[in-house]
Amino acid sequence: MAITALLELDLDPEQLDDALGVLRETLVATRAFPGCLGLEVLQDTDDPAHVVVVEQWESLERDDAYRAWRATPEGASPLGTVLAGPPSLHRFSTVQ
Repeated sequence: MAITALLELDLDPEQLDDALGVLRETLVATRAFPGCLGLEVLQDTDDPAHVVVVEQWESLERDDAYRAWRATPEGASPLGTVLAGPPSLHRFSTVQ
């Protein structure tokens, strides 16, 4: 069953341009990861340093594999260096 993952990020406002660039670069690998059906980045209109990455995954297992890969040296990204606080991840399935 497909799922939607919402990754909420508070970027460092003093590095906002660089942070958005790091996010763009990081998401290239996310989009290419097996099972990623697509994603988009939403930027808060009142607080541009607050973004939400909306990810669509083929299954919970594919998303789990992606999260596990990101925790390895091969999957690590510099995103943590431009965050103002810890990210928040929520995953949802469609109710029919």
